Amino acid sequence: MAGQMCWLPVMGRDGEKILHLRTNPSEPWKPYRSCPQFAVPDYSTPNGSKGWATYQKLMRAQWTLLSSPAEQQGQKTLEAAFSR
Repeated sequence: MAGQMCWLPVMGRDGEKILHLRTNPSEPWKPYRSCPQFAVPDYSTPNGSKGWATYQKLMRAQWTLLSSPAEQQGQKTLEAAFSR
């Protein structure tokens, strides 16, 4: 079953983003570590992206990467500005 992925900020962490997953667009996003059926161990790279190994696995399984809600809003703002 293919799902959706998004890099979203971690609460209380200064700008750090981790991979979030959902199997249905109507579901809320969950941190990848909360989905043991999909998650794989992180690489041991210092300061590496949390969830990168899981992202690579799920991309091969045809999951879709979505931009973050903030990026989507920025894109809508740009589109509106250029459509005038």
